[in-house]
Amino acid sequence: MNLLYANDRRGEYPPSWYAATTAPLAPFAPLRGEVRADVCVVGAGYTGLSAALHLAEAGLDVVLLEAQRVGFGASGRNGGQLGSGQRMEQTGLERLVGQEDASKLWDLAEDAKALVKSLVARHGIDCHLKPGVAHACFSARETAHEHAYADHLAERYGYNQLEKLDEGAMQTLCPSPAYSGGTLDIGAGHLHPLAYVLGLARAAQAAGVRIFEGSAVHHVTRGIPARVATDAGAVKADHVILACNGYLGGLDRKVAARVMPINNFIAATEPLGNEAARVLARDVAVADSKFVVNYFRLSHDKRLLFGGGESYGYRFPRDIAALVRKPMLEIFPHLRDARIDYAWGGTLAITMKRMPYLARLAPNMLSASGYSGHGVGTATHAGKLMADAVRGEAAGFETLSRVPAPNFPGGTALRTPLLVLAMTWFSMRDRLGI
Repeated sequence: MNLLYANDRRGEYPPSWYAATTAPLAPFAPLRGEVRADVCVVGAGYTGLSAALHLAEAGLDVVLLEAQRVGFGASGRNGGQLGSGQRMEQTGLERLVGQEDASKLWDLAEDAKALVKSLVARHGIDCHLKPGVAHACFSARETAHEHAYADHLAERYGYNQLEKLDEGAMQTLCPSPAYSGGTLDIGAGHLHPLAYVLGLARAAQAAGVRIFEGSAVHHVTRGIPARVATDAGAVKADHVILACNGYLGGLDRKVAARVMPINNFIAATEPLGNEAARVLARDVAVADSKFVVNYFRLSHDKRLLFGGGESYGYRFPRDIAALVRKPMLEIFPHLRDARIDYAWGGTLAITMKRMPYLARLAPNMLSASGYSGHGVGTATHAGKLMADAVRGEAAGFETLSRVPAPNFPGGTALRTPLLVLAMTWFSMRDRLGI
């Protein structure tokens, strides 16, 4: 199944609240014939646009190929949360890679947040970037763990932007009967993801990047130069960057064995007006401790943007709104009569360790993907790290590429059935509170 076209129309953004509130860019023409470039980047999401932008600003000639529209994939339809740290907690990373590399990974994650904020400011991207992400817990045990982790980050990494919330403080911030405490990270943030990615595209185009849409890559011939082929053209380039995430398909088996596409879903309610205060008392985003995470925030027009729901397999369900409404009402039962105006799905990609997979696939071919729901900052930064590596400054890229990245059991054929079993078990565990 080709996920580029399985759930979406060719050349169209999904009918999301994001698409309804952002002016699209004029379409870029498809690639026709053969062209030459210093670097060919495949995929125009956060990763590819960031890589292309930074390479062009360094004076390289860059061609960027996108199968659909710029920002069409997860970059233009995600929850918009710019989180701190890596997707795996630092305590887990310390056990996995040792303290020295864990510290480097923390610093890289802080650089990722700073990079997004600087790109938004430097290029004047109007994407409603705001500070604050809360992590909400369902039990006293989870809350105690969250508070201990906040202490660990303060003591070992000097990170003092986390406010510990007891049940009363969490209820003041987010008056849901489901939550018993958590933390509020003022150093993290949230934004309008499609507006952000389109801003990156404008910046890349202004920097001289040649962007081609409707140009799905079906084969990469390795060599110096490499040849990147589409149906109607090809790019010969000294370097190739794969920035496809969940839409990689069969372009590289090594990446495909370690990075698996999955779907997630978001709904946007009608504007809540004064009732918005019964969802969030402050303009922050929230992600909770459920295995299939609930994540939400208020839009600038006071809608609840709520992400969640479980769906197995690569096809989107017919009624996404009904799928998301179920977990939304578990968190906010008073919204049972609220109208849902938009509901959409998206394909992201995960890894076994929930850490991004960065790899040098050939001397002149790099790949980054598998952001596991932590991509706003990490993907943007991964693009810059690959741009740096192309220019011979590979320290950050190599730190991330050293993180162990095991294959999914069963390879690409069995990974989805095994994921279904795992997700079913964890979903049952969450419901039973065990």
